[in-house]
Amino acid sequence: MASKLVKIPSLKTIGEFRAHVASLGLDLPCDDEIITGGNSPLSQPVTQVQIAGKTIGNRICVSPMEGWDGTSDGQATADTLRRWQRFGESGAKLIFGGEAMAVCPEGRANPRQLIISDKTKASLVKLRETLESAHAALYGTTRDLVIGFQLTHSGRFCRPTEWQRWEPRVAFRHPLLDKRFHVTSDEQIISDAEVDRLVEYYAEAAQVAAEAGADFVDIKHCHGYLLHEFLGAHTRPGKYGGSFENRTRILCNIVDAIRARGNRIDLAVRLSAFDFVPFRPDPTQSSPGKLGPGIPEDFTNCLPYRYGFGVNPECPVEYDLTETFKFMELCVKLGIKILNISAGSPYYNPHIQRPAAYPPSDGYQPPNDPLVDVARQIHVTRQLKARAPANLIIVGSAYSYLQEYLPHVAQAVVRNKWTDMVGLGRSMLSYPAMLSDAIKQGKLASKFICRTFSDCTTAPRNGLVSGCYPLDRYYAAKPEFQLLKAIKKQLGA
Repeated sequence: MASKLVKIPSLKTIGEFRAHVASLGLDLPCDDEIITGGNSPLSQPVTQVQIAGKTIGNRICVSPMEGWDGTSDGQATADTLRRWQRFGESGAKLIFGGEAMAVCPEGRANPRQLIISDKTKASLVKLRETLESAHAALYGTTRDLVIGFQLTHSGRFCRPTEWQRWEPRVAFRHPLLDKRFHVTSDEQIISDAEVDRLVEYYAEAAQVAAEAGADFVDIKHCHGYLLHEFLGAHTRPGKYGGSFENRTRILCNIVDAIRARGNRIDLAVRLSAFDFVPFRPDPTQSSPGKLGPGIPEDFTNCLPYRYGFGVNPECPVEYDLTETFKFMELCVKLGIKILNISAGSPYYNPHIQRPAAYPPSDGYQPPNDPLVDVARQIHVTRQLKARAPANLIIVGSAYSYLQEYLPHVAQAVVRNKWTDMVGLGRSMLSYPAMLSDAIKQGKLASKFICRTFSDCTTAPRNGLVSGCYPLDRYYAAKPEFQLLKAIKKQLGA
């Protein structure tokens, strides 16, 4: 970065926050005060669409996260149950997946990721019941609480047996990512026949979700995982590559396969609405124990860039929403009821996906003020919301970095109809009730606010369970915390 980052906690008033936003040339709505009670835009029900016959009771959404804390055979553990209990206590009325669940063992991003299958169904029921019980105990009812399971195959990022052993399956060969993620042979490209079988795995997983009491399933298309990668498979031959119709055929076939079983469970998609080329630490500003700021990989030999989705092929550090709008239209035709908007990938351009002041151990220092990346996602979501029909719920992301001013911005974007709902991920780990407290009290408990230290990412990147080690005493008391601190010191994260 050209200048020292202005940290959000140093901005003591709304005026100072607005002035800083203005100095960056950003348009970021922010209310003067937190509106409380029934007048809060965040406390209003989402009435345009029902999910599983239920009206979502407010505008707060828990975004899905992987805990790296399941059993080797994909069952929930005490750590997993505690996290879902806290999601229930958060007051959010939409639980968007809660957890990324692999539709087959070999599709896991880590050897402790949850698997959704008949063998793990009882464990998933327990997760749902734990969340519902915690919610009912605090809020009196679950009639307006909607819970979904996120279905995934990790594709290029598969590590199903050992956390240090990559076992990637890819949609196509990528000139910038293959070396980074150990893709060395065309044999690692998943075949059309394998994709056909994978479609059935998704349909089987959706059936398990329905039987386990989920209200909907999220057919995950984000963050560089397999179905998202297929959206960028411009160079792949055959029925799953090339044209937009072919690159979205998997989604269409999955929906058809779910319905062919007589399964009427509601459907959602979490989507990386745009992508950039991979980034890396600037080697001229990096040294042992110090990560440099992020810079794009050299893409001069990759133009036009045909290896991503929602990216400008002539300048792949800019987004192009032409196909993103087409994808949203397709989702509506398929009967998908919720579109949860994200961006990029935590593996190769985390700054556009989850803006942070501090990088994960495999990342880089912010290449610009993270508010730039927050505003970018908010405005992309605004553009999608402006084109969305009334029967599609839009959920926005990338709010955690706003910290003290998250409620002020969140209620403004909802009131201005830039989004239907506000999705929170990392900030839910340290402070699940953040927005509920804002609505009830008009203020926050600052000691629990996520400061985007990225420990919840650095830990799993190094084989440890994910959690908020700095702010959640449960994780601070774990022996892994000392190991994590040593890892961060060594890597300069």
